[in-house]
Amino acid sequence: MNELKKSIITVIGKDSVGIIAKVCTYLADNDINILDISQTITGGYFNMMMIVESAEVKKTFPDMASDLRDLGEQIGVVIQAQHEEIFQMMHRI
Repeated sequence: MNELKKSIITVIGKDSVGIIAKVCTYLADNDINILDISQTITGGYFNMMMIVESAEVKKTFPDMASDLRDLGEQIGVVIQAQHEEIFQMMHRI
């Protein structure tokens, strides 16, 4: 399988019970380790950013990103996954 290195996962949407649990369950089921996590709720809207990595990936990065997008649709939020290098290039000042 492909090595996953570090990735950034963002979760944005209307707050509801279980968002963190469902995202973290998916990550744990796929041996993806959370290195850092930050989440806020502002005006009823949920925003979470995670830095993750895995040495033993069960799925390719595109498959993981697609699964997370699908999970987001199921729970009513938008979930995006990006390779750390791409995220850094996009947010360079």
